[in-house]
Amino acid sequence: MTTVTFDTLELVAKLKSAGFPQAQAEAVVRVISEAQDTLVSNLTLDHRLKETELRLDSRFERIDGELKLNRWMLGALLAGVISLVLKAFF
Repeated sequence: MTTVTFDTLELVAKLKSAGFPQAQAEAVVRVISEAQDTLVSNLTLDHRLKETELRLDSRFERIDGELKLNRWMLGALLAGVISLVLKAFF
């Protein structure tokens, strides 16, 4: 994943030249940096959630296929039992 980097010292200097006091310029840069870190961690989390969702989808598809096979097998077994019961009485 690509992150956007910026020169925090240069940004502090630009803010100071625009009239911000040193402490305020540093606080603004710190907030921007923290927001960027939060954004990157949220994007990483979102990516992990999508990967997990894809894995779960593939597992559910496999389970769904197994359940369909079980239904067919149960139906065939039930048909066989019913035919044996009918043959015993007729």
